[in-house]
Amino acid sequence: MDAPVPELETRANACADALEDADSVLLASHIDADGLTSAGIASTALERAEIPHDVVFSKQLDDEEIAGIAAHDHETVLFTDFGSGQLETITEHEDDGDFTPVIADHHQPADADTEFHLNPLLEGVDGGKELSGAGASYVLARALLGESATDLAALAVVGAVGDMQTKEGELVGANVEIAAEGVEAGVLDTAKDLALYGTQTRPLPKLLEYASEVYVPGITNDQGGAVRFLDSLDLDLHDGGDWRTWASLDVDERQTVVSGLVKRAVRNGVSTDKVTDLVGTTYTLTEETPGTELRDASEFSTLLNATARYERGDVGLAVCLGNRDGALDAARELLQTHRRNLSEGLAWVKDEGVTVEEDLQWFHAEDRIRETIVGIVAGMAMGAEGVESDRPIVGFGNKNDEEVKVSARGTPALVKQGLDLSVVMGEASQTVGGDGGGHTVAAGATVPKGQERAFLDAASDLVDDQLR
Repeated sequence: MDAPVPELETRANACADALEDADSVLLASHIDADGLTSAGIASTALERAEIPHDVVFSKQLDDEEIAGIAAHDHETVLFTDFGSGQLETITEHEDDGDFTPVIADHHQPADADTEFHLNPLLEGVDGGKELSGAGASYVLARALLGESATDLAALAVVGAVGDMQTKEGELVGANVEIAAEGVEAGVLDTAKDLALYGTQTRPLPKLLEYASEVYVPGITNDQGGAVRFLDSLDLDLHDGGDWRTWASLDVDERQTVVSGLVKRAVRNGVSTDKVTDLVGTTYTLTEETPGTELRDASEFSTLLNATARYERGDVGLAVCLGNRDGALDAARELLQTHRRNLSEGLAWVKDEGVTVEEDLQWFHAEDRIRETIVGIVAGMAMGAEGVESDRPIVGFGNKNDEEVKVSARGTPALVKQGLDLSVVMGEASQTVGGDGGGHTVAAGATVPKGQERAFLDAASDLVDDQLR
C-alpha cells in the first residue's frame, strides 16, 4: 500500500527514524478534538513501536509552556497539532540541547525550521482544508508502522471533522486518501446520508428541531412542528414509548423522511442549494457501537471537544485509546455540562446582544462565559437575531486577572471572499502585545486585559483589507 500522502513521505520517514532512535519520547499535543485524536494516534503508534513515552497537553503552546516541556526528562519531544508556529522558541531549546524536536502539525510554520518537521504546508498541501493535525500524526504513524497503522485512519477522520475540514459536507484532498485507507481497513464507512448532527444519539424530533445545517420553516427550532412533521409520514418512528433515532431507521424509512423534508423545504421557499445540503457524506466508525456518540465522526469529535474545553485531556485521550468504561462515562458527563454551558452562554449573548461595527461584530462575556467555550458560543451566535452573517464575530472572555481570551468565527462564504482569521488574530494580537493564530474560518488569541479596543481596531483594519 502506497503512502497516504506521497508529498510528505520523505519528511514522515525522517521523523519516524528520529523517534525510533529515541530512548524515550515526550508527546506534547494541543487540547482540542484534533489535538486529542493526534495524541491518540501518536501514542498508539509509539506503543506499538515499543517506544516509551509520556503525554502532556496544552491549550496554547507559548514560551512558558515550551520551557515546562523542556524541563521533562526526555531527550526527544514529539509535538502534535502544534509546534510549527512556535519553531523560533522550540529551536532555541534545541540549540541549547534541551531536547530534539519532532513536529507533526498542520498550522502555519514560523520562519525558523528544524530537521524533523512534518507539515503539509511545507510541501504544497493545504493544512487548513486537506490535512489536519490528526492527519499529520497518521502520516507519521504509517511511516513508523506501515500498513499495521491503517486502523488509526478512523481517528484521523474524527480529527479532521472536528477541525472543520469538511467542505460542502465532505472531506477533501489528503483527508480523502486517509478515509479510503480506513474503509479498506474495515474501521470506517463513508456514505451519502442525512447530513445533520446527532444522527446516532438524538431522538428524531430533536434531530430535526436542532438542525442548524439547513433551516426548514415549521421544523427547525420548532419542537411541535418537528413532531407534527414526523407524525405525518405514516411511519412507525417509536420504540416503545420513545422516539427512535436516525441510526435505527432502515433505508426505506430514511428515504421517506428525507423526501418529506425536501418537499417541506421547497414548499417553504428554501433554495435548491440549501436543500441539497440536507444530504452529505457521513463518516461512520464501524467498530463502535451503533447509537453511541463514537459511531459518528462528528459526534465523536464533539465528545472529545467537551473533554478538552474542561481541561480533561486525559479523559479524551483515554477514549481515543479505546477505554469504553470509566473514561467514556466521564466524557459523557463533561459533554452534558458542556451543552448546558453552551446553551446558557448563547442565551446570554442573545439577551445582551452584540456590538455590530463596519467590518466585524463583537461581545465581551468577561466571566459570564468560560473562556474555553467563548469561540463555540460565538460560532453558534452567527445567524441569531441581531447577529450579522456578512462579517466575522469576535468574542472576548476573561482568561485571568491580566489576560483576555479572544475567539473569532467567520463563515465559508467570507473565507471565499478572502477572510483569513488566522492572519487577523495573529497580527492584531501582536500589535497589543498578545499572541494568536488558528484557521481561516476560526481562530483565537490572548491579549492583555484593557487592550480589547485597540485589538478590535487592528482586527477591523485587517478584515477590511481582506474583504474589500
